[in-house]
Amino acid sequence: MSLMAQDIKMPDEEGRFGEYGGRYVPPQLDAVLEEITSAYNAIKDDPGFKEELYALYKDYVGRPSPITYAQNLSDKIGGARLYLKREDLNHTGAHKINHCLGEVLLAKKMGKKKVIAETGAGQHGVALATAATLLGLECDIYMGEVDIVKEKPNVVRIKILGANLIPVTKGQRTLKEAVDDAFDAYLKDPVTQLYAIGSVVGPHPFPMMVRDFQEIVGMEAREQFQEKTGTLPDNLVACVGGGSNAMGLFTAFLQDENVNIYGVEPSGVGLQQGQHAATLTMGTPGILHGFKSYLLQDTKGDPLSVYSVASGLDYPGVGPQHSLLKDIGRVNYVTADDRETIDAFFELSRTEGIIPALESAHGVAYAMKLAKDLPRNKTILVNLSGRGDKDIDFVVAKYGKDYGIVI
Repeated sequence: MSLMAQDIKMPDEEGRFGEYGGRYVPPQLDAVLEEITSAYNAIKDDPGFKEELYALYKDYVGRPSPITYAQNLSDKIGGARLYLKREDLNHTGAHKINHCLGEVLLAKKMGKKKVIAETGAGQHGVALATAATLLGLECDIYMGEVDIVKEKPNVVRIKILGANLIPVTKGQRTLKEAVDDAFDAYLKDPVTQLYAIGSVVGPHPFPMMVRDFQEIVGMEAREQFQEKTGTLPDNLVACVGGGSNAMGLFTAFLQDENVNIYGVEPSGVGLQQGQHAATLTMGTPGILHGFKSYLLQDTKGDPLSVYSVASGLDYPGVGPQHSLLKDIGRVNYVTADDRETIDAFFELSRTEGIIPALESAHGVAYAMKLAKDLPRNKTILVNLSGRGDKDIDFVVAKYGKDYGIVI
């Protein structure tokens, strides 16, 4: 489907991507968010701000992240050739540092004293704590108790970096509840602190702002892939929870009709209620956390319980731009289940020596299936959004024996 330039650079002035997005918040918070929108619009194209941010990307994060041809895995599978955009090699181990540096820079320029955020897998928490420490702001991180147990290495990193980690004990004690508590804390004091949302979700301007900071992933990949192969990739693949890593890769290619795009959601242990977090696959439009998008919800509009083996994907909503891209058919939203994901986790580790985050392994899993059905002259570029250091204890404890690991 053809997209006009203005479609790619949505949202409109009200923060809407078609019918999705917007700002569904109390009046007092609407005024604060309008201040953030004005501040962001004032600095996003400012040469001084961009120079400072891109210097941090280069000298602190280590950008550009490379593209790796996964030759061993490609040879083993047969079919299309697999390439990886290596966001796992960024400082802090994932794509999250891209928007965290941007958000903390914005907060500092607005005179804020603290940044607060939710985290699921812990990657956003680590990245925000890192950026806050570097730029001299206080930092509170809200994390569900279930995820604290699963993601202990990142919990330790957050504490070492000096951030205040606040356990979330209500409900399912996972990502959705962490967002709830962080949002409540922000409502109590939106003047001295900034809620640095961890994905392309939330009320306007956050879906736009996080996407813009993440767009560097796709901009780099577009140039790098052409340098490496002489052409654009035939297929893009990225995991989708809230959807920041996917929007970061996809945005630069949306107008390229010959590039097929796949967003991979977690189907968990089955597409029954409470056993998955495949929002775009099984959800319907609704409102959550101040914005409209596809949502896993009951008949009253309340969010359903969700599950994924990857803590960073177990969210009942999704970014509003993803919702639009589903409706217009530009992106194919598909799924990978837990077993496929764990298989891909070990397959990439044991063929390429690259241990992926469980979130990213969903993308790898679908790319492996896709490759089998395509000829050798076709290519697939996977956004390897994070590394799996944070997941190894959990994976070995739950699945290690199945893969010959006894510790």
